[in-house]
Amino acid sequence: MYKRLIDRFIIAIALLVQILCVANAQPETSKRPKALNEAETAIQLLSGTGSDHTVPWDFYCTAGKNSGKWTTIAVPSNWELQGFGGYNYGLDKDSLRINEKGIYRHNFQVPADWKGKVVHIVFDGVMTDAAVKVNGKVAGPVHQGAFYTFRYDISKLLRYGKQNQLEVTVSKNSANASVNSAERKGDFWIFGGIFRPVYLEAMPPAFINRVSVDAKGDGHLNALLHINLPAKIEGADNSRYQVRAQLTDSKGTKIGPLITGKLSQMDNRPQAVIQADAASQGQLTFELQGQYNKEQVKPWTPETPHMYKMRFQLWENGKLIHALEKKIGFRTVEVRPRDGIYVNGVKIKFKGVNHHSFWPSTGRTTSKRLSIQDVLMLKDMNMNAVRMSHYPPDEHFLDACDSLGLFVLDELTGWHHHYDTQVGSKLVAEMIIRDENHPSIVMWDNGNEGGFNFDLDSLFDIYDLQKRPLIHPWAIFGHMDTQHYINYDYGNGTHLHGHEITFPTEFLHGLYDGGLGAGLGDYWREMWQNPLSAGGFLWVFADEAVVRTDKDGKLDADGDHGPDGIVGPYHEKEGSYYAIKDIWSPVFIEHREITPAFDGKFRVENRYNFTNLNSLRYQWALMEGGAPSISPSGAAYNHLSTAYNALSSTATVLDSGLVTGSGVPDVAPHKWGTLQLTLPANFEKADYLRLTIQDQTGHVVDIKTYPIKDPAVKTKSLLKALQLPQKVVNTDRKWHIAQTPDHYEVTGGLHSFSYRFNAKTGVLEQVQKNGREIPFNNGPVLCDGQAMVKSFTLQNKQDSIVLEAVFEKKSDLQKLIWTIYPDGVLKMEAGYFPHQYDYDFMGLSFNFPENLVTGVRRMGAGPYRVWKNRMEGVKLGNWENAYNNTITGENVPSMVYPEFKGYFANLYWMQLQTKVMPITVLCGSEDVFLRLYTPESPKKPYNTAPKFPTGEISFMHAIDPIGTKSQVAENMGPSGRKNMYYDYGKSMDYAKPLTLYFIFGSARGTKTGAEAGAGVQ
Repeated sequence: MYKRLIDRFIIAIALLVQILCVANAQPETSKRPKALNEAETAIQLLSGTGSDHTVPWDFYCTAGKNSGKWTTIAVPSNWELQGFGGYNYGLDKDSLRINEKGIYRHNFQVPADWKGKVVHIVFDGVMTDAAVKVNGKVAGPVHQGAFYTFRYDISKLLRYGKQNQLEVTVSKNSANASVNSAERKGDFWIFGGIFRPVYLEAMPPAFINRVSVDAKGDGHLNALLHINLPAKIEGADNSRYQVRAQLTDSKGTKIGPLITGKLSQMDNRPQAVIQADAASQGQLTFELQGQYNKEQVKPWTPETPHMYKMRFQLWENGKLIHALEKKIGFRTVEVRPRDGIYVNGVKIKFKGVNHHSFWPSTGRTTSKRLSIQDVLMLKDMNMNAVRMSHYPPDEHFLDACDSLGLFVLDELTGWHHHYDTQVGSKLVAEMIIRDENHPSIVMWDNGNEGGFNFDLDSLFDIYDLQKRPLIHPWAIFGHMDTQHYINYDYGNGTHLHGHEITFPTEFLHGLYDGGLGAGLGDYWREMWQNPLSAGGFLWVFADEAVVRTDKDGKLDADGDHGPDGIVGPYHEKEGSYYAIKDIWSPVFIEHREITPAFDGKFRVENRYNFTNLNSLRYQWALMEGGAPSISPSGAAYNHLSTAYNALSSTATVLDSGLVTGSGVPDVAPHKWGTLQLTLPANFEKADYLRLTIQDQTGHVVDIKTYPIKDPAVKTKSLLKALQLPQKVVNTDRKWHIAQTPDHYEVTGGLHSFSYRFNAKTGVLEQVQKNGREIPFNNGPVLCDGQAMVKSFTLQNKQDSIVLEAVFEKKSDLQKLIWTIYPDGVLKMEAGYFPHQYDYDFMGLSFNFPENLVTGVRRMGAGPYRVWKNRMEGVKLGNWENAYNNTITGENVPSMVYPEFKGYFANLYWMQLQTKVMPITVLCGSEDVFLRLYTPESPKKPYNTAPKFPTGEISFMHAIDPIGTKSQVAENMGPSGRKNMYYDYGKSMDYAKPLTLYFIFGSARGTKTGAEAGAGVQ
């Protein structure tokens, strides 16, 4: 196990090193203030590069915390996280907003040899309005809009070789009402400040101002270069300028010939912009074209993110005067009406999630490391897509999507309201010009949920040389139905019952432990089978809880607005993480039971789009689940393992092997085939089979487990191994039976124990061990329904005591037999029915005080709890977990995962660790859920606090589902509906059987000091 963990760690580090070595478009600390050669753009950072590298600037905040005085602040940052101003969530009333401003000052020098160059100051993101001055002079118009890169030409404002002063006045609240409506009245945290890097770029007087590349999946390349000239000169001879381009691989090896551009009348700017720019600036446009064959270039896809570099050069009269490099990928995107979305000719099902640029302690200021981390987590969940919600991300996030492989939907901000046309037109240009060459971006979003300015639609097509599809998220537009939060099987002439491509850009809204993985299995089965479905995007990746510097560092998710992620604020993995990974596995394995006749074959479907299953690694392992420790001298008796990890199984590998040769499935994308395991003849000795699937990088695509021994067989072997129960009565300590009209009390055996039962109901009322009470009692009680006892009798069989109930015909509980053995082992056999045909849950409950519990060890499916509509993502194993009272997504008292309380599937055995002594239960019945207490509910759970049965510890055959923020569970698919079971007139042939063995404390040897002294005080 440790070797596997080390291998995975090495692979993860290798991936990180690979991405960290790729140069980003955004400046990093490695970029020098001076260009590598005279022809290249020189970059000089004025700020840090992100949350993990900042530079102090002088700062003055006008209102709120730490206001009214000059001090310093880290740049980039959101000033609230630095202890300034005031916090606001986007849904706050205007009366709660102080709308402070921040004034920044920073002194800097530029090289003397930059004089004569064109120098731009570049801001990658400022919230919200930015008024920029250099040396006391205005750099240009106030920029409005937070998430967009903007620049000013400050060549004439600088003192070359001397000190310069930059002053930026940032207004948190924009002077433009439409900007506030689009950006600051949304369902997310809103901040203020220079939150992305600031830097200078210096170019020669004639320079390449913009590069637009359209590289198709078939190898055809078309590019437009916009050249800025020193000045507008009427009748100038432009033939002295030439452009050239060379394609290389990531190592710099040349691919194909040098391409020479030609002057062109093509222009991917609106006519009004062309005319406005031409009035003040000489400009040229060059077109370049190339064609590469399949041996020279490979298409970009999320599965094969092949990236190339293209170096562009501007020459004047045979002299190289400017050069820059762009990373590109070859791929083609097309929407085929009433059919689907195709990439490189392949029809795609998008498996995506919405993603905020966010970190609890730094707000919207992130880092390259965080971007890579996030993309790796999305890839680990077998996702192939991500939607930017609800604004363009940092460019290093797009770089990571390019290099690691994710489809991206890039979005113009507009949560429920849109920018006006004047501001919106500028921001569309800024977004596309920055992001246009990222192959990961396959679509543009014009706003969100009604925040659409239709006047801007045409601009996307004009600016984007690639002509990517445009959508209006939640609307039907561009032959795509993107409606949000639709119910399962929704539609009457629309959605999956309509004619347009079904492409929900938000569905299964997460909240606490609801939505996301819960219901996804049903949705995905429907999406996968329907040819009009293009998949969709879950809401949302991470809980958005921010550190409140004004509240002693408290994490604040703004009540129920922020805790809606697959992972927690610091990316703690919740149960949905693994459910999604399982459901969206590109290797679908048809269900199969492992019987003695198992031939090692599994029928598999290839759900990759571009990868053959023969490129994967398949490893099988025969696993032994172990036994609970019932000896006081045992290593894990009433406590967790020394180095326990709640996410790691402690099961033992008995045998293992790799699938090789013809056993490896040679299955093309979207086809079916066979995976053939070659298991040893004695495979039945194992408790279960584990199948691990890895891709070529070593990433674990999925892990599947299959029971070999059912719980009855496992329990029989456990009893034998534990030498239980002992049936020989010690002649010195015979049975002592006390009977009253209300009770049976049985004392004796090899240990000093006592059990008391209600003579009218058969319920266990009291357990004592060594004279101390163990408050495990009041069971079995039906989770739902009535037990109607006719009689309850006791038989002394010398080697055991048997107590048996007889029930009325109408009783939902029809069988209850208790057997007490001389060593104190208590066996319960029950048979029962649901109270009615459709029902919430079915099982039998007991009580034990929650405040006495310290942990649990169990064999079954784990490590996370399940819901009826989220059974995926758990694996058979031996799991341990310390007690916690986590409310999923809540930050008080703390978020500890996996959650201790809830439903846990496929119980074989469990040992409840307590302040009294351990309580061990062996389960001899199949398909039993262990219920551990009732999870505490958040204050406003919407549909995410399902009803739990009475009692505290239950053994169940049916559990309830969980809903989402906006949907009740029954509208989320078949698994969200009530359980159904017919009782056939209470025929015992159809009763749900439940056989349990209870062991209180140790079961052999003499009593321990701990047991003798423990008990309820």
